[in-house]
Amino acid sequence: MQLKFMKYRKLSYWIAGAFIVLSVLSLLVRGLNYGIDFAGGISMEVKPVSAEYTIDKMRADLEQFSPELQSVGDDGAILVRVGLPRGATDAQQNARVTEIKDILGNNVEYSQVQIVGPKIGNELIRGGILAVLFSFILMSVYVWVRYRGGYAIGSFISLCLDFVIMFGFFSVTGLEFNQTAIAVILMGVGYSINDKVVNYDRIEENIKKYHKMPMDDLIDLSVNEMMRRTIMTGVSTILAMVALYLFGGPALRDFAIAMTFAVVMGTFTSIYISNVILYHFNLRDGDQK
Repeated sequence: MQLKFMKYRKLSYWIAGAFIVLSVLSLLVRGLNYGIDFAGGISMEVKPVSAEYTIDKMRADLEQFSPELQSVGDDGAILVRVGLPRGATDAQQNARVTEIKDILGNNVEYSQVQIVGPKIGNELIRGGILAVLFSFILMSVYVWVRYRGGYAIGSFISLCLDFVIMFGFFSVTGLEFNQTAIAVILMGVGYSINDKVVNYDRIEENIKKYHKMPMDDLIDLSVNEMMRRTIMTGVSTILAMVALYLFGGPALRDFAIAMTFAVVMGTFTSIYISNVILYHFNLRDGDQK
């Protein structure tokens, strides 16, 4: 049985519009939950001197600072990350380090202590923005060179949509926005672009084979022919993210959640947004690649 995706093309526009509005409003009102990488903070690698001083006890002792704790290595070391107030001075940063050390006392040994100040955080934000912009430009150039006419417009619009929705996702959910989040956005959008290219290639092949088939039926046929590949790729990626979420520890859970959303989003924009836009072009009369 062939699924009729184009039957719901108008609904897909409403869904995409709702995602855009929600993303933009959330970014304007809530903004992003910057992590220590961008907002600045303290990073300590410590090792408990006794097995009785567990990571849970350490988290309880530092509860007032809302710390991020993660076991690292095989020797029982723990990575402690604590945020700093925005615009904290050097004196305030050093005072916070002293306060944390006083609380932990002789229960731990210190391997390293690092302070990410606001200046370094701003530099990392600029670097992250440049990375996103540079990747967006490169993907846009690739799309424009790879395709022409309706294909280029469809993939470019869905590319913009992918970026906006991914940033909106981090804003709406409140997941920590750090350097890992930048990597997730770029990987997610790259996954989406790859899915669109595969779908467009199949549509182009079918246009040459079925000269008189209505465009909505032709797009439905192409998507259905690629559905097995789309499902297998998406499910295998999501299963890997489930494994990361369950066994990768707290540091990888946000990554797994965001990447799972990116796969679902990329599949939606590939099947609907980029393909639905093609419906409005006469691809048989000069709008092909």
